[in-house]
Amino acid sequence: MAKVRQDAWSHEDDLLLAETVLRHIREGSTQLKAFDEVGDKLNRTSAACGFRWNAEVRQNYEQAVQIAKKQRKDRKRAIANQTEVYHPPMIESEQQDTEKTRSMEEEVYSLLNWSSNRELPRPSAEPVQEEYNINLDQVIRYLQYLKKEQKLVQSSQVNHQNLVKENDILQKQLETEQARARSLEKELITMKDDYQAFMQIVERARKMVVFDEEESRPIPKFRMDKNGNLEQVAK
Repeated sequence: MAKVRQDAWSHEDDLLLAETVLRHIREGSTQLKAFDEVGDKLNRTSAACGFRWNAEVRQNYEQAVQIAKKQRKDRKRAIANQTEVYHPPMIESEQQDTEKTRSMEEEVYSLLNWSSNRELPRPSAEPVQEEYNINLDQVIRYLQYLKKEQKLVQSSQVNHQNLVKENDILQKQLETEQARARSLEKELITMKDDYQAFMQIVERARKMVVFDEEESRPIPKFRMDKNGNLEQVAK
């Protein structure tokens, strides 16, 4: 049956992928065999599993990867000290596995190049056996650490959303106050214009009153006496 599943990866799918890859590397297998196993369980292609691991999941397990590599080296060293390593000749099935591994590496390589829009280093001809030796307690502790980090991130996201809402409210209040200030400024300008017009009217009225008073006031008359002095003539 063809593997055609193309829906989104769930958190449980990512955990299964991570646990399977860690187990295979810890046991001396390759990541590609882990991708085969996960693909069979999730009805996805091995290439899709490899792409998910390299593009999204692995970055969350870098610390676990380093621990696993160190533990596997220790394990291989201990085995080498106890028994002589025997390399049997490669049989036909192993040759087929090697050819399949190289084909899958090329497919994963093509997917990664397509997604990142840049040329990535091409995988070597020999399958890379990453060394993964970690125990279940270390995996659990690391997953618990990731869970705490996820909670902190979620809490930060909630705080960020609250701050964004408060900022929106304050922004609307600021816009309202700015509109009110512009309205008051227009009213002030109108009042100044009205005041100046009123003062001009008052000034014209005052001048008219003074002019009328001057016209109605009697003009005094003077005459000169015989001594040459001016004296006002009575009305």
